[in-house]
Amino acid sequence: MSALSAELLYLFFDSANMHRWNDHLRPLDLTELDKQAHKAYIAWILGKCGESEGRDVDWCRIIEDCMFSFIRRAVLTDLKPQVFHRVVEEKMEQVNVFVLDEFDARVPDSDPVLRGRLEDYLWRKEQSYEDRIVDAAHYLATRWEFGLIYDSNRSRYGISDTRDSMDQQIETFMDVPGVSEMKFTGDTFNFMDLIGQLRFQQRWARAPRIPRTTVLGHSLMVANAMYLRDIDLGIGGRQLYNDFYTGLFHDLPEVLTKDVITPIKMSVDGLADILEEYEKEQVECRIMPLLKSEWCDEFRFLVYEPFADVTHPVFGPRNGGDLKICDLFAAYMEAHVSRCYGIGSKALSDGENEVRNKIQKKGSGFGKGLMESLDSMRI
Repeated sequence: MSALSAELLYLFFDSANMHRWNDHLRPLDLTELDKQAHKAYIAWILGKCGESEGRDVDWCRIIEDCMFSFIRRAVLTDLKPQVFHRVVEEKMEQVNVFVLDEFDARVPDSDPVLRGRLEDYLWRKEQSYEDRIVDAAHYLATRWEFGLIYDSNRSRYGISDTRDSMDQQIETFMDVPGVSEMKFTGDTFNFMDLIGQLRFQQRWARAPRIPRTTVLGHSLMVANAMYLRDIDLGIGGRQLYNDFYTGLFHDLPEVLTKDVITPIKMSVDGLADILEEYEKEQVECRIMPLLKSEWCDEFRFLVYEPFADVTHPVFGPRNGGDLKICDLFAAYMEAHVSRCYGIGSKALSDGENEVRNKIQKKGSGFGKGLMESLDSMRI
């Protein structure tokens, strides 16, 4: 039994089929996968704000709280937020039993230690500082979404009540460092907003797919896969943090450059180097000014050359090789699931085969095993 499995990753991925605010007019599709990814980013910002104020932060707990709350939401599906929170509050025991039963059915061979931590999360009575960070990140991500749809729905009955309710919820977290900065326009808010723009960028732009996943959702898939891989390897501490957040941030420069497909990079001599240099220039001039100065060196470590195996003298080790396998498998799942849904375009078929070949050439047993498991699933 392992923590990393195709079944668990598909549980996360399937949330790209869960459409948020689908009873409102929306300028773009908003999915649960993207919301959870944005929440994970915001939780990092809030955790770093806490560290800047001298708070101790249990990063493993933040990562797992994000993951376990994602599992619960994915299992309970598309309930309105008010209904979701009331059901969880008033019927917690029955809901928790249902979530665990559904998790066991969908991920039957899950790692018992990871499942035990999921169970502990569901039955937890007292909120820690890390719990409040993740809850605050949830409301901030939801409020950001609301900002996108508000102008299209301002004439709807009850829309002002929805806005006021969310603002009141955020007010209850004003003691969490960073929340006040993220509620109002400023550098921290602008960084959160910039991250959210990755929800506008579709993956596989030239190939029709179902579901049409985004760069932001893909980033969380890679980060979660890498975290689960580290658990299987018995890795903890700083490397666990480095591997997860490198996975989460690995495509962030695309918000400034958009994506250039690999065949073009490989066909034009020197283009990959030019693009890498340009990305760094843009990150330095457009993103770094939005961050607190004490975060910048670590941020560079997490964002630049994410697939390199390195041990930084200050920030510690990172397993870039396995992270690349997780990135490729996330891409494979995006293509394979669409093919299972009946999308038969040549572009998608060629892309699926290309990614499969890349994983096989890497010679990594866990990547091949994930593909074989996904291929055998009924989707």
